[in-house]
Amino acid sequence: MKMTKKGITLSLGLVVMGSASFAQSISDAKKAIDAEQYQKASSMLKTLVKTQASKGENYYNLGEVYLRMDYVDSARAVFTQGVAAEPKNSLNYIGLGEADLISNNAASAKTNFAKAVEVSSKKDWIPQLYIGKAYIATDKPDFESALPYLQKAEELDVNDKDAETFLALGDYYALQKKNSEALQNYMRAGNINESLLRGKVQIGRMYTESRAFAESEEVLKEVIAKDPNYGPAYREIAELYMQWANQIPAEFKARAAQALENYKKYIDLTDNSFESKLRYAQFLYYAKDFKTLEEVTSALATSDPNNEKSLVVSRMRGYSAFENKNYPKSLEYMNDFFAKAKDPKRIIASDYLYLGKALAENKQDSLALMNLIKAVEMDSTNVEALADVAKRFYDAKNYPKAIETYDIVNKYNPHGKGSLYNFYYRGLAGYLLYGQGYSANTNPSKDLLVKADAAFATVLKDAPTTIDVLLWRARANNLMDSDTDPKGLKLPFYQQYLDSAEVRIAKNIQPAPPVKSMIEAYNQIAGFASYKNDKAKAKLYWDKVLALDPQNATALEGLKSLTAPAPKAPVRKK
Repeated sequence: MKMTKKGITLSLGLVVMGSASFAQSISDAKKAIDAEQYQKASSMLKTLVKTQASKGENYYNLGEVYLRMDYVDSARAVFTQGVAAEPKNSLNYIGLGEADLISNNAASAKTNFAKAVEVSSKKDWIPQLYIGKAYIATDKPDFESALPYLQKAEELDVNDKDAETFLALGDYYALQKKNSEALQNYMRAGNINESLLRGKVQIGRMYTESRAFAESEEVLKEVIAKDPNYGPAYREIAELYMQWANQIPAEFKARAAQALENYKKYIDLTDNSFESKLRYAQFLYYAKDFKTLEEVTSALATSDPNNEKSLVVSRMRGYSAFENKNYPKSLEYMNDFFAKAKDPKRIIASDYLYLGKALAENKQDSLALMNLIKAVEMDSTNVEALADVAKRFYDAKNYPKAIETYDIVNKYNPHGKGSLYNFYYRGLAGYLLYGQGYSANTNPSKDLLVKADAAFATVLKDAPTTIDVLLWRARANNLMDSDTDPKGLKLPFYQQYLDSAEVRIAKNIQPAPPVKSMIEAYNQIAGFASYKNDKAKAKLYWDKVLALDPQNATALEGLKSLTAPAPKAPVRKK
């Protein structure tokens, strides 16, 4: 689940400076931030900014809170004020650099970091540490740039006084899935400062990511036992139970309930702000509690309609309404979302997915197709919804649209869930479209049959026991054959069908092949044999037909024709 700013929450490691009373205030703010109580921390730091306006550190910490809440512009403004208030303090240059990285402006970030180093003491490890952390605190960490700063911070902290240095190194390795190195650094941080719970929570996270769920649960419960009011531990154990639920479908309901219970504790222990409720709403989506999600997002929409994150609320409302089968409302909310989403970068694949599905349920298939294609292009795992629209076109006998859509589906999902059905219906759509044109004498292209046959062949390659598809290959090849000089393209497929069907009957394998289909295959083979004047083979197969259906007109007429002076033309159609 994606949290604000970063999935893995990196500790701030706020610097304690100034008088004893000031240190206590900053310490309280630091604890609030570490506990992810961002509203509380913000309130404290705003007071400090007012009462001690010359202290650049106050601005830096407030800006960091804004970054964690995903208010980058607000953070940048505060960092700028901090530079003006105390130009010789390196922290706000670092904050500006971090904001630059989040805004994908690496060049500006480098300039601000260089300025931070310039104004700081050469023996001060804090700027090195914070710059290193800034490089890994974005959605796209720059590990190559981060490492030299983190290593320099460790070098300058000659007596290993600062547990935050090792906590940051732990984060550096954890983000790269280098769990052994991460564990060493988290444990080292804990040895320096036993009250530092963040490292222990991160160890629990690593166990979760390794699917060692029981071990993760044990570690996180230890943190909760040590400090029952430490919110991040509840968030992480909620994430653990959610992943556990998804890995074991039979336990999904129970584990998801545990996840929601613990996430609610996390919300209660942090702050009951718009942002925390929004994070709860996002978690409800992953827990598939769509009924509660619809209630929570409805309340959010009315409580603060002008909040800049109302865009996400519209998104969640659209998602939940669809999952609750309220399709008209889902379309309304998704249209509202897209109307508000001025920046295309804010639109994700699932937005197009839910808009497309809502349009489809509201019988707007062409618009649904357009949006679902976008969803699949952004994330191929969304292809199942596009396959549903393709089947709608097929069921409506809109074979051209069905073919067009299935071709996209099969491009992105050649072997995944439902792929056999997708290729099967793609083949049928092509065959039936050709048949429509053939019956209407519009001279349809045989390329339709070639591609239909290729789709059927794909089904048989992955599922060779699906013998009914052999009939469709036989029928397609029958139509592909020459009208004036047929080569018998259909014969191998009809024969393969009969061979498989007869084995199934002999072994009493269910379901038994339909008698009608076997009669079709026997008649087709017999008819072509008669056309080639192979009377013995023709009689053999027509006798097989009569054994199944003694009154079958095609077989009776065929047997009569064998004594005629010239053979009849082959049977082309059913």
